[in-house]
Amino acid sequence: MVDTAKTGAPKPQLDVITIGRSSVDLYGQQIGSRLEDVASFAKSVGGCPSNIAIGTARLGLKSAVITRVGDEQMGHYIREQMQREGVDDAGIATDPDRLTALVLLSVENDAAFPLIFYRENCADMALCEADIDPQFIASSASVLVSGTHFSKPDPEAAQRKAMRLARENGGRVIIDIDYRPNLWGLAGHAAGDERYIASSHVSDKLKTILPDCDLIVGTEEEVLIASGEADLHQALRTIRACSSATIVLKRGPMGCIVYDGVIPQNLEDGIVGDGFPIEVYNVLGAGDSFMSGFLRGWLRGEDHKTSATWANACGAFAVSRLLCSPEIPTWTELQYFLSEGSPHHALRKDEVINHIHWATTRSADIPLLMALAIDHRLQLTEIADEIGVEHERISAFKRLAVAAAAKVANGRDGFGMLIDERFGRDAFFDAAKHNFSWIGRPVELPGSRPLQFEFSQDMGSQLTEWPVDHCIKALCFYHPDDAPEIKNGQQQKLLALYQAARKVGRELLIEIIAGKNGPLDDTTIATALEEVYALGIKPDWWKLEPQASITAWRNTEAVINRIDPLCRGIVVLGLDAPQDALEQSFRAAASIPTVRGFAVGRTIFAAAARAWMAGKMSDEEAITDMAERFDTLCQLWLKYRNDQPA
Repeated sequence: MVDTAKTGAPKPQLDVITIGRSSVDLYGQQIGSRLEDVASFAKSVGGCPSNIAIGTARLGLKSAVITRVGDEQMGHYIREQMQREGVDDAGIATDPDRLTALVLLSVENDAAFPLIFYRENCADMALCEADIDPQFIASSASVLVSGTHFSKPDPEAAQRKAMRLARENGGRVIIDIDYRPNLWGLAGHAAGDERYIASSHVSDKLKTILPDCDLIVGTEEEVLIASGEADLHQALRTIRACSSATIVLKRGPMGCIVYDGVIPQNLEDGIVGDGFPIEVYNVLGAGDSFMSGFLRGWLRGEDHKTSATWANACGAFAVSRLLCSPEIPTWTELQYFLSEGSPHHALRKDEVINHIHWATTRSADIPLLMALAIDHRLQLTEIADEIGVEHERISAFKRLAVAAAAKVANGRDGFGMLIDERFGRDAFFDAAKHNFSWIGRPVELPGSRPLQFEFSQDMGSQLTEWPVDHCIKALCFYHPDDAPEIKNGQQQKLLALYQAARKVGRELLIEIIAGKNGPLDDTTIATALEEVYALGIKPDWWKLEPQASITAWRNTEAVINRIDPLCRGIVVLGLDAPQDALEQSFRAAASIPTVRGFAVGRTIFAAAARAWMAGKMSDEEAITDMAERFDTLCQLWLKYRNDQPA
């Protein structure tokens, strides 16, 4: 590789550009079922190069992908998911004539993973030389090509062009052999899980690629096909005869061996990283996770043993979980595992690691959240009953509240809404049209103590119908001094909700109101949170009542930072307080870094709701009134927050 410090060439902006397959994977969620019997699927980005782009980004590298997607919803999903993961999407071309590739698969048992490739004339296989931008290639320290994309003339030409440009610019070339006989036309549609069919055509093609590579990575079967040999030892020697590249031999549960220089007489004498014996749950995607870990070390100048250890650890995560790219660990997660290990043979059962994975792969960071809460049901039905109007009017009013919040937000980050299912169906549809950073929805039966859920006590089945970006909100009237029978009942409800939230992949906000059922001092809320945490519950958000004492807020923050520093943070609720009282609570809370903002309702909407339902205020007047009140609170919060030292 060219020394940019000596040549004066600009330092590459990217660590790696991956090239090739990009699909939407649909994984059967019924484990132990034939693909014929699967009833529901989980969706994720797939395709070896795309998985590696995501995996390396999660591990702290600056990655990009060059591929094609269709001009339809699945193609849009891939591009948006790459953006969420921090992958540079400048190399993703939209193909107006072809569909995005799909893959359907199931986990039948620990050795059978039937899959079907929907790739006839798909978008990514239409990749061509025109899709390879020389300046984009020059911006990266390396390019990764994949074996499958040498199976057709146009994508082959594209990858060869990228390799040539990379070498001309001093970049390194990596090949993931990525052999899928089915995608070379060597097996039928039902044989998508076939891993090896000998083919002189494939071998001859791959052998022309190897001399221009700096890193060659493959399984034993892939090394055989790349060399055209039938014996593994001879296969490695054949590859070495035509390439001086570092060779990484993947051996599944036995980890890997790295070869630099002459292939030893005893293959075990290569460089071996630490291994991690774990239960094999699903091998699909393990190689991509492995490659991500190896590249994190190799591209950052680590020794081969370290790179191999990281690769083995990342592969262990993947085989212990269901999906491909979503299961690749983050750098924080990997470092925890390497330092602390796990008592579980099945990593997916390690709650500590699962939480780190969840918290470090959540959607975009939300350092500021100013939310208009319109999830109230009892309070609005009481107003409607008092005035004598039908409850259906409440639904229409909630749509006005969405319009008011959107007017204040004006497309900016940091704004959110709380909306309920009972009266907020149309309001949800309206909110989806605006660029809110956060939308939450309650599950508690209003006023219940002990906590009960509103529509069903089986929250797991209910949550599957929610949009994936909607946050669960549960209000619990909880005080540390509650009687044991009340406390235990509420704790078990919260625990069941937390487990359901994690199972279906939804964020959770727990709202604790203690002041209505006992005295508040500087330790009350902190103690309540500590008791909830002791159950193994780690919500993404806390929503807490105002605390005038700075000491009380600091005590609360200390509990969160000690037990779950990955928590998104706290939002302050209003409790129908007048504006001047809220201003005092904002002044105290804004000095606490863990408090991200507020979620206030009645202070904003109560007057407008009463006047509008009574026919004394028009739609526009109600929107304007709520927008002005909401904006005033936003300005107050920002004022006190910005007054704090950085």
